[in-house]
Amino acid sequence: MDNMYIWQQKDFPNFSWDSQKVLQRLSEVKFCAGKLSGIMGTLGFEVKETAAMDSITSDIIMSSAIEGITLNRDDVRSSVAWQLGLDKAGIPASNQYIEGVVEVMLDAIKNCNEVLTKEKLFRWHTLLFPSPMRLERITVGAWRSSPLPMQVVSGRYGREKVHYEAPDSSKVPEMMDALLDYIANSSVDGILKAAIAHLWFVTIHPFGDGNGRLGRTIMDMLLARYDGTQNRFYSMSATIAENRKAYYDVLERTQKGGLDISEWMLWFLDCLESAINKAIGITSRTLQKAVFWSEHSEVVFNSRQIKIINMLWDGFDGKLQTGKWAKINKCSNDTALRDIQDLVSKGVLVKKESNGRSTEYVLHSDN
Repeated sequence: MDNMYIWQQKDFPNFSWDSQKVLQRLSEVKFCAGKLSGIMGTLGFEVKETAAMDSITSDIIMSSAIEGITLNRDDVRSSVAWQLGLDKAGIPASNQYIEGVVEVMLDAIKNCNEVLTKEKLFRWHTLLFPSPMRLERITVGAWRSSPLPMQVVSGRYGREKVHYEAPDSSKVPEMMDALLDYIANSSVDGILKAAIAHLWFVTIHPFGDGNGRLGRTIMDMLLARYDGTQNRFYSMSATIAENRKAYYDVLERTQKGGLDISEWMLWFLDCLESAINKAIGITSRTLQKAVFWSEHSEVVFNSRQIKIINMLWDGFDGKLQTGKWAKINKCSNDTALRDIQDLVSKGVLVKKESNGRSTEYVLHSDN
């Protein structure tokens, strides 16, 4: 039995897990989710809108990055804004792939309560593969039908390692019908359903390509359904990307094991908690930023100072020193120093202890 893939087990897909351990972790994750929801409830509409757009952008970029596809963040963000109707003056990006993946994600979360059908999955798959060149190599917008084995492999040609072999293509339609019925009708907790559906989908591997991305899209759809909101304030794909090797390792172990999927369920919950906690940190920072500007509403700052202050709140890259201020603002070092000294005198910036030759400055609240 140990040499069998999970889908070859007699009772597949009757998964089981350690209820005590899983429900304990689920309770802890839901507590974190409640904290995030509470913080978001204190923010204004525009701040929440921006946070959601940033999270969706990150999710799209990182889900593709897991598969080795690099997307330009500005292009993705512009496409998200345009498709959400937030940038009515702009135009969509010319990159068909970006337009497609953004449309798939927004359909999944904005219409998360719609029944997931094979027709919707076929449409999503078609949007992921707009290039005619791909049409020659894989079947687009339909279940895979090749009689050849569908394998997940790594390594050089001739020395490949097979990590997983999916069910024969003839089994895919029936297996997907069972999965879609489960998604539509199972009464299992929504977060657990997202974990199970993702594992189940990538185990079937129903398409010739794009299974990972669509599996994570289904996951996001079910999490949005559970959250009861069309806004996404955390990114599971970003957290999975940060732990990519662990993600593939736990999937491989689970797919080569029995029907007890406790390890996968606990890993998924750990990942979700990490994603939520990261969002809490970012959102708390956003709230602190809003409070700062409210408290300094009557303080006079020049445009250079406003630019740098916002950059510091949003996550400044590297150390803030006089030379860097001058470079970012395209001004002289003397002007940069005067700007900085003015902010120090106003209590906005403080000098940070440094062993280097140049003085570093940070926000007073970060000191």
